[in-house]
Amino acid sequence: QVQLVESGGGLVQPGGSLRLSCAASGSIFSINRMGWYRQAPGKQRELVADITSGGRTNVVDSVKGRFTISRDYAKNTVYLQMNSLKPEDTAVYSCNAAITLKNGGHLYTADYWGQGTQVTVSS
Repeated sequence: QVQLVESGGGLVQPGGSLRLSCAASGSIFSINRMGWYRQAPGKQRELVADITSGGRTNVVDSVKGRFTISRDYAKNTVYLQMNSLKPEDTAVYSCNAAITLKNGGHLYTADYWGQGTQVTVSS
């Protein structure tokens, strides 16, 4: 089974920074894509940023220039560096990954989710 574990959330003041980490573990053959989503109170979950196996990144306009996504291939870990945080960034941030597993010579690809980590930006 695949498990995604996030860390790095917390309470910060406006203008502060946090770095979120998400580590994938299990019988992983390959990770095709990893990304970060967030869900604020009363709102739908939305994509924040993602990164492909080739290292190409995508960041939504609302956080562009403030957030950076990166990946450590050796550690099966994705990071989200968040700078210049605003109160509207307050949300539960969840890691998502498209992962291929190899079982008895068969390959299976599916999306996996972490439990989420709380980010609160408040003065």
